[in-house]
Amino acid sequence: MPLAYDPAAATAHIAAASAGFAAIVARVGPLGITPRDEPPYGALRRAIVSQQLSVRAADTIHHRVLVRLGDGADDPAALLAVPDDDLRACGLSRAKTAALRDLAARTLDGTVPDADGLAALSDDAVVERLTVVRGVGRWTVEMLLIFRLGRPDVWPVDDLGVRKGYAAAHGLDTLPTTRELVPLGEAYRPYRSAAAWYCWRALDA
Repeated sequence: MPLAYDPAAATAHIAAASAGFAAIVARVGPLGITPRDEPPYGALRRAIVSQQLSVRAADTIHHRVLVRLGDGADDPAALLAVPDDDLRACGLSRAKTAALRDLAARTLDGTVPDADGLAALSDDAVVERLTVVRGVGRWTVEMLLIFRLGRPDVWPVDDLGVRKGYAAAHGLDTLPTTRELVPLGEAYRPYRSAAAWYCWRALDA
């Protein structure tokens, strides 16, 4: 699935706006965001399961949930039909079980749109719609905007990795606060999603 913007233009803009990012771009190379072709329901289900878990643990539990759902993996009604004890046996906590049920119910009633419906909404409207789901906060929706919808200008200032990466790229002795990071991101409009990605890569580098 293609990005909703030109990745080469985004990378050039980020590098031109900051010597620190220019160095990271030179080391890391082209922007590596590839939007996942996954329905919003499936993407949010995976996000809820993954909260506060390692990648391996999250993948294991999510796989168990998919196996339990069988042919109904993409059908929120199928999840609502599975007893709580069965979902808990997959490794889900009570809170995550409740969150998945709320996600399924809100998908069925249209609160969580399908992919076309979500694509028609602005970033702010997507955040407003999806954060009503139990267990889905702003950060989760921002990750969906960047990695599922491929939106160009998302700046997840609450993300610790973005704060650490920004500090590393710019040689800062202390991490910028969430409030400080908001105006610091203005130089990277309209490609703040790319700036966030290079913040994460700055930590890898």
